[in-house]
Amino acid sequence: MLSNALIFLVNVVFGLFVVALLLRFYLQWARASYRNPLSEFLQALTDFMVRPARRFIPGLWGLDLSTLVLAWLVQLAEILLVLQIRGPGLGPDAGQLLAAAALLAVVMIVKIGLYVVMAAVIVQVVLSWVSPYSPLMPLANSLTRPFLRVFQRRVPPIGNVDLSPLFVVVVIQLLLMLPVAYVEAAVSRLL
Repeated sequence: MLSNALIFLVNVVFGLFVVALLLRFYLQWARASYRNPLSEFLQALTDFMVRPARRFIPGLWGLDLSTLVLAWLVQLAEILLVLQIRGPGLGPDAGQLLAAAALLAVVMIVKIGLYVVMAAVIVQVVLSWVSPYSPLMPLANSLTRPFLRVFQRRVPPIGNVDLSPLFVVVVIQLLLMLPVAYVEAAVSRLL
């Protein structure tokens, strides 16, 4: 009973921090404005880890790899901590367990990243209907534009309705159902 509560707390705290790091990475990748409340919050929340990590982990092609690597490390720490709480810990097959946990952390980062993109698309669509002049709208547009643009080039609006958000959500759901779920199940069996 106590272990379940502890696992829940670990999942919430580490999961929210991983989402914060991934959002920071997406905002930098999408070249979103740093002068909005969400960017400032994420920067204040994650700077204590990201700034020192940038000295050791260089960026690549304009991408902030230190933030992405830190998100993976936090996810790996969450998986290992949950395994430690659940069971006897690392045994004689610790190398295989660590490799499986590292691969599962990569899969979880991809999964959480896909959910972040899907949530951003849904927020952008709802805001475009309810409050198109909201201060959050430019941020949502800059986050979703790279994903929506792929479909906007190929699918014209039908009756002045842009269907590209629907296609993005369908593709994300397919990615979550097929390859990500398959790899996650295969790696979870190793743990």
